[in-house]
Amino acid sequence: MRALASILFSLVFSLAFSLPATAAPLAAWVEVTGRGAEVRAVTEADTCPMLTVDGRRVRMRERAAPNETFANRMCDAPLPKTARRISVEGQRLPVPKARPNRLVILGDSGCRIGAGVTQNCNDPVAGWPFAKVAALAAAQKPDLVIHVGDYYYREKPCPDGAAACQGSPFGDRWPTWKAELFAPGAPLLKAAPWIFARGNHEDCKRGGRGWFRLLDADREAQACPTGYSTPFMVDLGGVRLAILDSAMPDDAKPQPDEVALFAKALAAIPPGPTPVWMVTHRPLWALSHNGATLGGDWGNVNERAAAQASGLKGVQLLIAGHVHNFTSFDFAGDRPPELIVGTGGDVQDPRDLPPVTTLHLAVDGVQTEAVTLGRFGYFVLDRKGKDWVGGFHDLSDALIVACRLHAGRLSCGAPPPDAL
Repeated sequence: MRALASILFSLVFSLAFSLPATAAPLAAWVEVTGRGAEVRAVTEADTCPMLTVDGRRVRMRERAAPNETFANRMCDAPLPKTARRISVEGQRLPVPKARPNRLVILGDSGCRIGAGVTQNCNDPVAGWPFAKVAALAAAQKPDLVIHVGDYYYREKPCPDGAAACQGSPFGDRWPTWKAELFAPGAPLLKAAPWIFARGNHEDCKRGGRGWFRLLDADREAQACPTGYSTPFMVDLGGVRLAILDSAMPDDAKPQPDEVALFAKALAAIPPGPTPVWMVTHRPLWALSHNGATLGGDWGNVNERAAAQASGLKGVQLLIAGHVHNFTSFDFAGDRPPELIVGTGGDVQDPRDLPPVTTLHLAVDGVQTEAVTLGRFGYFVLDRKGKDWVGGFHDLSDALIVACRLHAGRLSCGAPPPDAL
């Protein structure tokens, strides 16, 4: 018997150590969709990784198989609302909260190579600070991250002789997406679940393939060139987010079909007493420069036309990016206030100067108080009773602009001295 037991032990020991080790995922994160939270993972293994939720292991589902541009497997799995501990092949992931109280908002975070602009992607301090923005934002311990779009900017190869981006990947493929989002954004992806909005740089002429494969909230990965991200709602407890695709419309050229499509998305927002915050990449209203002078004469004509026709009933706040600065608008209750946080790392307009500028002007025919500045950074919102308070933090992590959302009005300005 002892001899038989010894043989069996040796066999089990040998088998255990001869089994191939499961590779850790290349990237894994928690994403919030209209169906609830889910885990997503990118792997080079032949099968999807194992997800462990509160001690129970399940095999993740294949969302997309390897292909010529993404030589890896994209996997996903829904999360139960009762989840308390989550990991993918030993990699711990953040647990979603039913009522998140601290939000981080940012956007326009990729490094631009193309269209005549070569950003210094190899300088994470002065050239392309998204990694620093992500690390600072992660240290705020958010409950939820909202990215307002534009992750992918490396459309062209680095120009010959340009030290600023030598060795950079380019094109809509995995190495580029890893360099643009998953490597520099890793601390923030580990800190909290994310909501991803689609930017115009994720349209089907640019980064659409990666968008639909990796980040789009739809259950099945759509395909370009006709893909459109389905609008979805997320309940934060006391506030509902409506995430709408605005990748395709032109900023200045009227497009009746796009107006109709956006109007349909707005009409699908369910009515109810709970306030709605609309999250979309292109702002309805924005400031523009006429030389050194800022004016309120710019915005997306198509979204704006659809929104004005709908009246934006029930919408308490608009959250957007696209313009690479921080701007807040309060319209004195005549329309919902708007936040623009296109400050994640892509090049900024040098005319958007760092000092905080407060303007009182007409924006699309409505008197408005606007606060604007040109700095890299992120925005934090904390729930305080029925209000939300927070502000914009720059690369020094100082609070530069303090804001309060109260009863449908957004007041922003210089923070008190003890908050700096």
